[in-house]
Amino acid sequence: MNLGQQELRRAFKRLDRELPPRLAAWMRWLRHPASRWVRLPAGALLIIGGCLSILPVLGLWMLPLGLLLLAMDTPFLQRPMARLVTRILDWLERRRRRAES
Repeated sequence: MNLGQQELRRAFKRLDRELPPRLAAWMRWLRHPASRWVRLPAGALLIIGGCLSILPVLGLWMLPLGLLLLAMDTPFLQRPMARLVTRILDWLERRRRRAES
Protein backbone atom coordinates (compact mmCIF):
# COMPACT_ATOMS: atom_id res chain seq x y z
CA MET A 1 0.00 0.00 0.00
CA ASN A 2 1.49 3.35 -0.99
CA LEU A 3 1.49 6.59 0.97
CA GLY A 4 -1.45 8.06 -0.96
CA GLN A 5 -3.60 5.02 -0.23
CA GLN A 6 -2.70 5.17 3.47
CA GLU A 7 -3.58 8.87 3.70
CA LEU A 8 -6.84 8.29 1.85
CA ARG A 9 -7.74 5.38 4.15
CA ARG A 10 -7.13 7.55 7.24
CA ALA A 11 -9.21 10.36 5.72
CA PHE A 12 -12.08 7.95 4.99
CA LYS A 13 -11.98 6.59 8.54
CA ARG A 14 -12.10 10.09 9.97
CA LEU A 15 -14.92 11.07 7.60
CA ASP A 16 -16.75 7.90 8.59
CA ARG A 17 -16.89 9.09 12.21
CA GLU A 18 -18.38 12.43 11.14
CA LEU A 19 -21.09 11.18 8.80
CA PRO A 20 -24.59 10.12 9.83
CA PRO A 21 -24.70 6.32 10.36
CA ARG A 22 -26.66 5.48 7.18
CA LEU A 23 -24.42 7.58 4.95
CA ALA A 24 -21.31 6.19 6.66
CA ALA A 25 -22.52 2.62 6.01
CA TRP A 26 -23.13 3.48 2.35
CA MET A 27 -19.63 4.97 2.04
CA ARG A 28 -18.07 1.88 3.69
CA TRP A 29 -19.87 -0.35 1.20
CA LEU A 30 -18.65 1.78 -1.72
CA ARG A 31 -15.05 1.54 -0.49
CA HIS A 32 -14.97 -2.26 -0.82
CA PRO A 33 -13.06 -3.52 -3.88
CA ALA A 34 -16.13 -5.45 -5.07
CA SER A 35 -18.07 -2.17 -5.31
CA ARG A 36 -15.71 -0.67 -7.89
CA TRP A 37 -18.25 -0.94 -10.71
CA VAL A 38 -20.76 1.02 -8.66
CA ARG A 39 -18.19 3.44 -7.18
CA LEU A 40 -16.85 4.71 -10.52
CA PRO A 41 -20.23 5.68 -12.06
CA ALA A 42 -21.44 7.05 -8.70
CA GLY A 43 -18.32 9.22 -8.46
CA ALA A 44 -18.78 10.48 -12.01
CA LEU A 45 -22.47 11.26 -11.41
CA LEU A 46 -21.66 13.11 -8.17
CA ILE A 47 -19.06 15.22 -9.99
CA ILE A 48 -21.56 16.07 -12.73
CA GLY A 49 -24.18 16.90 -10.10
CA GLY A 50 -21.66 19.12 -8.30
CA CYS A 51 -21.01 21.01 -11.52
CA LEU A 52 -24.77 21.57 -11.83
CA SER A 53 -24.99 22.97 -8.30
CA ILE A 54 -27.17 25.88 -9.44
CA LEU A 55 -30.12 23.47 -9.52
CA PRO A 56 -32.12 23.20 -6.26
CA VAL A 57 -31.57 19.50 -5.45
CA LEU A 58 -27.94 19.31 -6.49
CA GLY A 59 -25.21 21.01 -4.55
CA LEU A 60 -21.55 21.81 -4.51
CA TRP A 61 -21.09 19.16 -1.79
CA MET A 62 -21.41 16.53 -4.51
CA LEU A 63 -18.18 17.54 -6.27
CA PRO A 64 -15.67 16.63 -3.52
CA LEU A 65 -17.62 13.48 -2.66
CA GLY A 66 -17.45 12.33 -6.28
CA LEU A 67 -13.74 13.10 -6.47
CA LEU A 68 -13.21 11.22 -3.22
CA LEU A 69 -14.92 8.13 -4.65
CA LEU A 70 -12.86 8.32 -7.84
CA ALA A 71 -9.68 8.74 -5.79
CA MET A 72 -10.12 5.18 -4.52
CA ASP A 73 -9.18 3.94 -8.00
CA THR A 74 -7.05 6.83 -9.27
CA PRO A 75 -3.61 6.99 -7.61
CA PHE A 76 -2.83 10.61 -8.57
CA LEU A 77 -6.00 11.81 -6.81
CA GLN A 78 -5.43 9.91 -3.56
CA ARG A 79 -3.08 12.26 -1.70
CA PRO A 80 -4.77 15.53 -2.77
CA MET A 81 -8.23 14.22 -1.84
CA ALA A 82 -6.99 12.85 1.49
CA ARG A 83 -5.51 16.25 2.29
CA LEU A 84 -8.69 18.05 1.21
CA VAL A 85 -10.86 15.86 3.45
CA THR A 86 -8.46 16.38 6.36
CA ARG A 87 -8.52 20.17 5.89
CA ILE A 88 -12.31 20.27 5.67
CA LEU A 89 -12.72 18.13 8.81
CA ASP A 90 -10.15 20.26 10.68
CA TRP A 91 -12.07 23.39 9.67
CA LEU A 92 -15.35 21.86 10.88
CA GLU A 93 -13.77 20.93 14.22
CA ARG A 94 -12.50 24.49 14.71
CA ARG A 95 -15.98 25.86 13.93
CA ARG A 96 -17.60 23.50 16.42
CA ARG A 97 -15.13 24.44 19.15
CA ARG A 98 -15.74 28.16 18.53
CA ALA A 99 -19.50 27.60 18.62
CA GLU A 100 -19.20 25.77 21.96
CA SER A 101 -17.14 28.57 23.54
